[in-house]
Amino acid sequence: MQRHLLATLLLAALCGGAQAETIFRRSNDAEPASMDPQLAQGMPEMHILRDMFVGLVDEDAGARPIPGAAASWDVSSDGKTWTFHLREANWSDGKPVTADDFVYAWRRAVDPETGSKYAFFLYPVKNAKEIAEGTAAVDSLGITAVDAHTLRVELNNPTPYFTGLLSNAATYPVPRHVVEKYGKDWTRAEHIVGNGAFKMREWKPSASITLEKSPTYYGAAQVALDKVIYYVSEDKNAELQRYRAGELDWTADVPNDQIKWLSENLGDELSIHNYLGTYYFGFNLTKEPFKDAPKLREALNLALDRDRIVKLAGSGETPAYGFVTPGVSGYTPYIPDYAAWDYAKRLERAKKLYSEAGYSKDKPFKVELLYNSNDNNKKVAIAVAALWKEGLGVETTLTNKEWKAYLNDRREYKTQIFRGSWMGDYDDANTYLDLFISGGGSNTIGLNDPEYDKILAAAAAETDAGKRAALLQSAEKRLIDQNGLIPVYYFVSKHLVKPYVKGYEANVMNHWPSKYIRIEK
Repeated sequence: MQRHLLATLLLAALCGGAQAETIFRRSNDAEPASMDPQLAQGMPEMHILRDMFVGLVDEDAGARPIPGAAASWDVSSDGKTWTFHLREANWSDGKPVTADDFVYAWRRAVDPETGSKYAFFLYPVKNAKEIAEGTAAVDSLGITAVDAHTLRVELNNPTPYFTGLLSNAATYPVPRHVVEKYGKDWTRAEHIVGNGAFKMREWKPSASITLEKSPTYYGAAQVALDKVIYYVSEDKNAELQRYRAGELDWTADVPNDQIKWLSENLGDELSIHNYLGTYYFGFNLTKEPFKDAPKLREALNLALDRDRIVKLAGSGETPAYGFVTPGVSGYTPYIPDYAAWDYAKRLERAKKLYSEAGYSKDKPFKVELLYNSNDNNKKVAIAVAALWKEGLGVETTLTNKEWKAYLNDRREYKTQIFRGSWMGDYDDANTYLDLFISGGGSNTIGLNDPEYDKILAAAAAETDAGKRAALLQSAEKRLIDQNGLIPVYYFVSKHLVKPYVKGYEANVMNHWPSKYIRIEK
């Protein structure tokens, strides 16, 4: 009798435990290249980091700025000095989060030895740019720990979008005691420590990353999930199959050629929304064949039929001729004159420029196009190669690489043309245009244009909103008119979401923090 009772109680406990654990299973496109906040570069990293860390400013479920690690802040009358008041909070290992952790992280972000590609996010901060360029000492950065819970930041100029910058991973705090103890290995699952809603339990390379709720997070009482599992899913058809089999609650994307079927059969679970993102192809401007070939670059740009590409994408994307996404607050994107031409007229002009550049169908230009592993990216790359072949006679070699290798080739300018995408980190045109400042870590086209830099510097110092917008538009015009890149289309966000997944909000930032998600079966 006792044995039977014990077995019954044990079974009940096990069943109760299984039922009590709430798990959110979401796909995440590629394998993260780095889980170091100051080194992360792409969306696969950012989604996870947003779960594991929180900056001075956080976002609500609709990606609107809210207090984060800082419970409040004050701004001086001239807009140049910000004082942040940190809330009582702990790292996931129980040690307190202090103002010194932010000083350490921000200095680390701009230190050339770190090699952060997002150091430019901190350029509004006093001496940040000079430090990143190696002309000022790291400890001269305009950030000071007044005391354990008070942080003072000095800016070069009033920066109206500064709170938007502070939700980016490059500005997250990192635990100095862990980073210095383990060095580059500090981001391993058994070492990494964060201050966010979740902490890492397991990292299976090229397969999944498992997070569990962090009891030390200051908002833990409001977090409904016990566990989040991020699955690597570059194959969109396989991702769809896993979703339909009940193995995923949320997809990172959907196959473009399945949109019609999904709309008809899983319409209630298909979520499509506009967001601040631009799909483009970038030229490597640091070397031949594109360094000194403006006519060739323009020819390839004009020969690309955006309307055909958008039809191929097939989920509500719109053709892009500028780089800044429509809908950014207080800004009208620059649109070149040829956007109003029909494709026949654009192609006629492209053929003339192609010939003037020294090429013809009998003497074709040969080029390599790099894209990262993804079914949708592959289809667009094939279409682009076909358009260039059909219109001009260009012979394109397509090169497909996984995420880390693809990023590395872009960083080191081992490309001729590459597929790129940029998702706005905050609601301001600056988040797009800062990308191409000379020497910037994310300037993977290698643009080196002092006049462009000068215009952006003037915009940073301009306090009049209208004059600032005009300066930013002139910068975008200069960028587009140089044909250093080919904007293709403006993104839409596409997900399949199970009906029992609640708590998320559609938003133009394409941010979906797990801490707001509830599973209601």
